[in-house]
Amino acid sequence: MRVIMFDIDTLRPDHLGCYGYGRDTSPAIDSVAREGVRFDNYYCPNAPCLPSRASLITGRYGIRNGVLGHGGTAADLRLQGETRHFRDECSENGLFMQFRQAGMHTASFSTFAERHSAWWFNAGFNECFNVGKCGNESAEEVTPHVLDWLRRRGGEDNWFLHVHYWDPHTPYRAPAAFGYPYEDVPLPDNWITQEIFDQHLLHVGPHGANEINMWDDAQYPQYPRHPGCLKSLDDVKAMIDSYDYGVRWTDDNIAQILDQLKDLGVYEDTAVIITSDHGENFGELGLYGEHGTADEPTCHIPMIIKWPGGMKGHVDSGFHDNVDLAPTVQELLGTSMRGGYDYDGQSYAPALLKGEDCARDSVVLTQCCHVCQRSARFDDYLYIRTVHGGYHLFPKEMLFDVKNDPHQLHNLAEERPDLCDRGARLLLNWTEDMMKKSDFEADPMWTVMREGGPEHARGMLESYIQRLEGTPRADQIPLLREQYPKF
Repeated sequence: MRVIMFDIDTLRPDHLGCYGYGRDTSPAIDSVAREGVRFDNYYCPNAPCLPSRASLITGRYGIRNGVLGHGGTAADLRLQGETRHFRDECSENGLFMQFRQAGMHTASFSTFAERHSAWWFNAGFNECFNVGKCGNESAEEVTPHVLDWLRRRGGEDNWFLHVHYWDPHTPYRAPAAFGYPYEDVPLPDNWITQEIFDQHLLHVGPHGANEINMWDDAQYPQYPRHPGCLKSLDDVKAMIDSYDYGVRWTDDNIAQILDQLKDLGVYEDTAVIITSDHGENFGELGLYGEHGTADEPTCHIPMIIKWPGGMKGHVDSGFHDNVDLAPTVQELLGTSMRGGYDYDGQSYAPALLKGEDCARDSVVLTQCCHVCQRSARFDDYLYIRTVHGGYHLFPKEMLFDVKNDPHQLHNLAEERPDLCDRGARLLLNWTEDMMKKSDFEADPMWTVMREGGPEHARGMLESYIQRLEGTPRADQIPLLREQYPKF
């Protein structure tokens, strides 16, 4: 058995051809989708990077594994405590350890563990290759090492490779030699009108059109594709173009690896997993180039799996999230749980092998790095409840019909209190169920709040207010002070 997993940072599914995008950004990824299963409603339940991969690896939601933030107590996995023996149960039962249990040689090409001091991420790997740039590398710095490994060992049996690309993540970094292939290609979904953009120019909060660099408009010469601010619709298009260049550059590198597998004669018998940790906002909720909310663009992620002997060209439209991958792999490989550990996820192996429906009725999404929000995704709707808005002026409740309003332009909360009640009830029931299973007293979202709020917003309000003074947005300063009196 051979398995390769492409872990692509910040990849929106709706910017891939196989998910309906109108640009040729992903021919290699699309080819895998034609040969396997594409999941259309797959979610990152804990956004963004660190919390997402914690839920992916542990098979548990952040409310149980403890990781919901990018700093403070909630940026570390909770210790097992007195029940721990020689090895902790989380490491023994994590996603990558399942491949080791199945007798595979495992190797990772990733800088993630060092970037976030998340060394638990490496549990289960025989080899970890780190190019040493903490997520600032580009694909062409990673791919040669993967190709070299495959030339040396790819013809052997029983291996698992984890290949991590950062290129769609900010700052957008496709090399200059890649050029500007979409410069004269219109945006497939040109939903941002001048009227909408004028509203975005008045938005307060980090990563708006005026402050792409989170709290200011600084631009860095080493990343010429990444803007500091947006002043026109042409700037908006150029920024989305730059993101798409990163997607296509990643896809070109994936193509090299797939071609190497074909040259070795092992591609047909190799399982391929393609996914992401989270998506990216491009104007939704007034945000650009960030993954800082518990909304559809941030939390909706691709999942494509080609499994030998499994379904081909199949589309699964039910709700799943990334805690489901570990139990799915466990069922596919026939591995077993060790100790008293359990997953929050549920296996969808029958969907891969037989096309059976293994979906959930809803999923719950959490973001505590840039804001503190929990959301419920059910039917065609997304209900968002904001505890701390990260110095955006979000209302406490938002409700969107994401099927008919994918860019979240029309908040239906006042029009549909019945659906808000349903979303709130889903959140309440889910939270209670998770806390009953937890060995810890505190919900880590409230740990984040008690420690000063989201990591990326801590201590920034006064300096940001100074930036707003004397601008067309200054009239919103009293609203910021009113909504965030403690911060």
